[in-house]
Amino acid sequence: QVHLVESGGGLVQAGGSLRLSCAASGRTFSIYAMSWFRQAPGKEREFVAAIRWTGGYTNYADSVKGRFTISRDNAKDTVFLQMNSQKPEDTAVYYCNLKSSTLVNFWGRGTPFTISS
Repeated sequence: QVHLVESGGGLVQAGGSLRLSCAASGRTFSIYAMSWFRQAPGKEREFVAAIRWTGGYTNYADSVKGRFTISRDNAKDTVFLQMNSQKPEDTAVYYCNLKSSTLVNFWGRGTPFTISS
């Protein structure tokens, strides 16, 4: 089993910067990739960014390219999401996802993030 804990959410002004963290514990030896998703009020959960655990390959949603950066600390089994130039439409609950080498998905409970205009 894998346990994910997100942190770093909160309230920031538009145009500001914030970094989210997600620490994994448990059976973390079989991580294939970790990702961030978000769900805005009244909307479906959507993909934000992903990073392959081996090699560090990254992928981003078009809406965040050039503004958000995903990174990882393999030694600490932690993934980060640096968010710059934030827009009000980035307001959402941000969820951490871990995909194992057997393609099983684990989710964190989410951390809320609100951008004020």
